[in-house]
Amino acid sequence: MSVIKHVAIIMDGNGRWAKRRVRPRIWGHVRGSSVVSDIVRSADDLGLRALTMYAFSTENWSRPLEEVSTLFRLLRKFIIKEKSRILENNIKFRVIGELQSLPPETVDLINDIETLTSKATGLNLTFAFNYGGRAEILRAVNTFQITNPERLMTEADLNELMYRPETGDVDLMIRTGGEQRISNFLLWQMAYAEMYFTPTKWPDFTSREFCKIIEHVSCRERRFGSVCGQEALNASVERAETNKSAFFQGVVL
Repeated sequence: MSVIKHVAIIMDGNGRWAKRRVRPRIWGHVRGSSVVSDIVRSADDLGLRALTMYAFSTENWSRPLEEVSTLFRLLRKFIIKEKSRILENNIKFRVIGELQSLPPETVDLINDIETLTSKATGLNLTFAFNYGGRAEILRAVNTFQITNPERLMTEADLNELMYRPETGDVDLMIRTGGEQRISNFLLWQMAYAEMYFTPTKWPDFTSREFCKIIEHVSCRERRFGSVCGQEALNASVERAETNKSAFFQGVVL
């Protein structure tokens, strides 16, 4: 069984994919949106606990208005198109980010599907839309300070105040499109995430590549700041010998 339970994806490369085909950037986003459903289906089939997809960052507002409007429309289209399948497959759907900046009709759609899937026990599917990792952490810290002015925040406190604490830490972050950075995405949750950067642009990304990446990363040894098996054994033996020597040095014969 795969040790990978929470996968986060930065869906990058739509604009460059379209440019290479002498098409407008929005055409790349439209083509890329068709890939999302296949990846969600694969994540569900693999039994992942959570899939978080970076759809629109707080920095993306600097893009042309037409492109921003297209991304909003694609989010609405996905929710409408996939609503039945999400419900049928017991998927718990959420959108995280500063949603107050989104059009009211989009917010209504989001609220509706989040309510309908709130009791679902299957895949935790999350779209990060108008999202920034730093903003999420600041929001959590400010919320804690207001409600708990007399004590210091703990790591557990911060975990619980993240947008979606039930999904846990990210095990694997995949970024398509060839860039190698995390772009303000899930900064707290990716403390020990494995990283995989593929040159494949998002419109060309397939379920097959997705599954192969998970299989490949599942073979990595994840030590979470510790040491590997043999090193741990050697260190344990060394500590035992040191302790034994110290013990006998303190015994009066």
